[in-house]
Amino acid sequence: MNKNPSRRDFVKIMAVAGATGASGNLQIQGAARSADSTARERWCRWAERLASPLLPALAERRLKATMPVEAAQPEYNRSFTHLEGVARLLCGLAPWLELGRDCGDWPAVAREAIDAATDPQSPDFLNFTTGKQPLVDSAFLAQAFLRAPGALWKPLPERVRGQVIACLKTTRGIKPWENNWVLFASMVEAFLHRVGEPRDEARLTYGLRRHAERYCGDGWYSDGPEFHTDYYNSYVIHPMLVEILDLIAAETEEWAQFRTKAFDRLARYAEVQERLIAPDGSYPVLGRSITYRAGAFQGLALAALRRLLPSTLSPAQVRRALTAVLHRTLEAPGTFDSAGWLRIGLAGAQPALAERYISTGSLYLCSTGLLPLGLDLADPFWSAPEVPTTWEKAWSGKDLPADKAVREK
Repeated sequence: MNKNPSRRDFVKIMAVAGATGASGNLQIQGAARSADSTARERWCRWAERLASPLLPALAERRLKATMPVEAAQPEYNRSFTHLEGVARLLCGLAPWLELGRDCGDWPAVAREAIDAATDPQSPDFLNFTTGKQPLVDSAFLAQAFLRAPGALWKPLPERVRGQVIACLKTTRGIKPWENNWVLFASMVEAFLHRVGEPRDEARLTYGLRRHAERYCGDGWYSDGPEFHTDYYNSYVIHPMLVEILDLIAAETEEWAQFRTKAFDRLARYAEVQERLIAPDGSYPVLGRSITYRAGAFQGLALAALRRLLPSTLSPAQVRRALTAVLHRTLEAPGTFDSAGWLRIGLAGAQPALAERYISTGSLYLCSTGLLPLGLDLADPFWSAPEVPTTWEKAWSGKDLPADKAVREK
């Protein structure tokens, strides 16, 4: 595939991607689809459905003109929602795009979308400066680049890389709230450092040290000074800690030790997350941002992708659990509108579940439940026979070892 398509090539790509419409059934070369599809084929269809229509619209520079803004107060969210959508979508789909096995021309479409989003002359030039919210989604965009450097970053023309760097640097003027937000500043700086830009040391390390202090035990961090019962350990904290520490662990013994602990803590958190999933894909409706749907299990998905699952969890049972969640949250009637855009909700359209900061773009964090698409088809996550989940084993009467909290030495 041509990594830097011409405009003529791109029109052809758009014709293919646009033909998916609301159904999202992009025809991948050599990939047969049927009602009896494998788990991976189902996951690819979900990825395609989320990508359409957002990425083609942005790549064609018509996202602001076509994307609906569903929110309790649409005018409040309108300036943020488009960056939210593309950054969160790419954050989740990045490993799939990086693997490049069954994603067709979506990497090329994504790169055109990135150009449109960061080009000051584009009608879809997105907001990286006004308000505080752009810091959040600049971090998710940076995370996407770190997860897919070969698909999303390196093939970009030098002009577009410069645009991205300039946009991310503007977020340095945004002071994060004293909670998980401090990791957004750290993530932006980690990415800038990774691509050779001078880093703001204070913004990079502050978020890491605050979370080192806020570890509560047994795989859980406090989201700010007080503990909250929600899924922010999965939405933000575990994934960003692990991936930032990947980049700087070799610099000092402090960071190397923290990285080792972060891996162990993620493994335990993943173990807990798998136990929350019922056989029908439902799970406890707890805390804010519940409309991020399968994003609630990004921690479990990342542990599977990184092969950091504990010995008590087989990849096959995690596949089974996540497939159930994805089915329950993406196949419920009303999940998508007639044009293929996500609706606010958890199991269908449930707008009353949304906090003030939730809008259409916010919802695309659900794509992070698809992170294991970055694993090759031969990986046990995809190739191993079905294994019942812990919930299924326990409630069917199967004898199994008791769960035990993990205590650090």
